[in-house]
Amino acid sequence: MQLVKDLWRPAIVAASIGEIAGRGSIAGLPLHWFPDQGPLRYLADPFALWRNGLLYVFAEFFDYRDARGRIDVCVFDQRLRFVEQRTVLHEAWHLSYPYVFEAEGETWMLPEAYQSAGLTLYRARDFPFGWEAACRIALPHVPLDATPVHHAGRWWLFYAPADPVRDRLTTLHVAYADRLQGPWHPHALAPVLRTDTGARPGGTPFVRDGRLTLPIQDATEGYGSALRLLEIEELTPERFVWRMGERFVAPPALAPFDRGLHTLAAAGDVTLVDVKRGVMSWDSVTMRPRREWQRLRARLNGQPRGL
Repeated sequence: MQLVKDLWRPAIVAASIGEIAGRGSIAGLPLHWFPDQGPLRYLADPFALWRNGLLYVFAEFFDYRDARGRIDVCVFDQRLRFVEQRTVLHEAWHLSYPYVFEAEGETWMLPEAYQSAGLTLYRARDFPFGWEAACRIALPHVPLDATPVHHAGRWWLFYAPADPVRDRLTTLHVAYADRLQGPWHPHALAPVLRTDTGARPGGTPFVRDGRLTLPIQDATEGYGSALRLLEIEELTPERFVWRMGERFVAPPALAPFDRGLHTLAAAGDVTLVDVKRGVMSWDSVTMRPRREWQRLRARLNGQPRGL
């Protein structure tokens, strides 16, 4: 059991993702921090949309006491002052990486939910607080951190496979479709990238110098330690030509939140990041046995079991 727990904290960077890519770092840029979530709780994987002068940031909320993520929204005003935080999506399984985007006149969310053995696309029925399942996206693998983008007349979906476990950080798959709801087809070269340094998506794709660019996780120093920019020079259903760009780390000035950085998400003229610190907790050693005992009791009592 891990005695040191990762605690993430998101921040809004007062610069566009293009400006950050050009600088090669977030060091020295103004940051607006999210509220602290309390002992052994955190927010991570922030993605955001602007609406009517407000910034709605969707993120995973995680509490080590129950170890099942849910999706919260944090609202900020135009001056990036915190307004409120509310839960908007929870299921019987872990949720994270709430990729939110607009397409076809609707607002969508594609959260990671590998414990449900698949991927569900949600539609906003009452943005930002009300969401409904729209369809299941069928892929050859159960995906992690699925990241959609409409590019060159098609929908593309980047993701890492949940199985085998050794591929979760090191392997990148791509699928494509004519419509967001599918059907989705695997790329002819799948997987399109396999590298020990890391290939799992870590934010919003963007176009830089005419090339589609995807933030991916760099795991050379462990999970969530850094990001790299994957510059895609050619993308068709049959071809995938790439080169590896800049590496981004949490600047030392952010200590104690300088142990990792694993999201870079665009939201107009600002960018969302999350950084982490490690916390030693003796209490955390007994958390997993307590959770397993509670779930066993629930099964014995005939109650629904969360994944």
